[in-house]
Amino acid sequence: MTAPVQPTGPADHPVPPPGCPAHGGGSNRIPLHGADFAADPDSVYARLREYGPAAPVELAPGVDAKLVTSYGTALKVLRGTQTFVKDARRWRALATGEVSADNPVVPMMVYRPNCLYADGEAHTRLRSAVTDSLDRVDPHELRHYVEQSADALIDDFSRAGTADLIGDYAKRLPLLVFKQMFGCPGDIGDRLVAGMSGIFDGVDAEKANEMLTRATIDLITLKHQRPGADVTSWLMAHPAQLTDEEVIHQLVVLLGAGTEPQQNLIANTLRLLLADDRFAGDLSGGSLPVEDALDEVLWTTYTPMANYAVHYPVQDTELDGVRFREGEPIVISFAAANTDPSLPAGHRAGNRAHLAWSAGPHTCPAKSPARLIATVAIEKLLDRLPDLELAVPVGELSWRPGPFHRALSSLPVRFPRSAAPAQPDENPGARSWHSSPPAPSDSTPPAATSTVSPPSSTPSAPRRSWSFRTLWRRGR
Repeated sequence: MTAPVQPTGPADHPVPPPGCPAHGGGSNRIPLHGADFAADPDSVYARLREYGPAAPVELAPGVDAKLVTSYGTALKVLRGTQTFVKDARRWRALATGEVSADNPVVPMMVYRPNCLYADGEAHTRLRSAVTDSLDRVDPHELRHYVEQSADALIDDFSRAGTADLIGDYAKRLPLLVFKQMFGCPGDIGDRLVAGMSGIFDGVDAEKANEMLTRATIDLITLKHQRPGADVTSWLMAHPAQLTDEEVIHQLVVLLGAGTEPQQNLIANTLRLLLADDRFAGDLSGGSLPVEDALDEVLWTTYTPMANYAVHYPVQDTELDGVRFREGEPIVISFAAANTDPSLPAGHRAGNRAHLAWSAGPHTCPAKSPARLIATVAIEKLLDRLPDLELAVPVGELSWRPGPFHRALSSLPVRFPRSAAPAQPDENPGARSWHSSPPAPSDSTPPAATSTVSPPSSTPSAPRRSWSFRTLWRRGR
């Protein structure tokens, strides 16, 4: 197992020519919206690196920002809590009306009283409620429910011989899991996910934001009447004594992390497994297990959240040769930072030093369950449909536009028709959702981002390709 890449500072950057917009001169900004960026973000990131560790971009028409493309500079911003803060009320262009409230990216950036946009003691309080509530979810129960939900979805389309793994699987599975974890009935869950999807896509984002807010209020109202063993109820009962408004906004940030990015992690990893020769062939021919495919996706420009973690300088400042203005949005490009040419190439399997989950005090609090859900979802699909293959050439797959995510429009596949559904539980419905004992937190997560996954043992007998890899990963 390779050692994780250690965070390093940027190399000496060449001094840009006078008037370089990255250093305050000029007004040219590279758009991160539209079909061109969605189709070929790598070329855009290469162009942005010519400006140095950060570059001027346009997130949507009329919305300017600086995009950090350097791994080392990204870590400095993510950990520089005294200089770079998350409170979006510091966004000067929005406060002055230069950016209108109905701009499509505003719902993804505007201040909400949740742990994502809080700093200091306020962040510690809100973050503790979120992490403590998530820690009460039993991972064994979560695995069981993902497997159960995955089987039900695969049963729905397995007799057809074709499917769109976005609409039929990757998009629906996180919704089912979210409903279970958060004690969310079907109608409310549908509206929550529809609202969040609209915000990510920037399509009628103001209406989507209203739908999301209304659905979350309805869920809180329901839990006041009928609390249960679920994350929503645990948030409401936490010693931090969150107000209803605070609970609503913690749910919004958890929903944002648990649906759209989760869908993209599952779909982008399936695309890699089906299209890349390193993964798509026989294990003896050099293919790698699901966990390694996940690491590959999280290290590349196919990472589910490509650009986010917006910060704001508290004053005009210079970092690594780039001037940042007070109140200017600084967006971290996880995709570009993870593929920074200054980092050692290769050896991504088992290396968790990537920034896909962010870093510093705002590291994603749900990264463990998110990875478990994706792993189980992919394993289950490939075990059930071992002859799965893309129905179109990989180059014909299209990507949804948007500055923040890396999201396929569809993932059409074909496979031999299945005649029988998966074997149901012996006693369906008897298993209830349990929780682990609560474990109160007393600090923000440590700054270190590098962890190594435990080694696995190889199986003892040949099996079909996908099932073989699944068992290999589980150490059986």
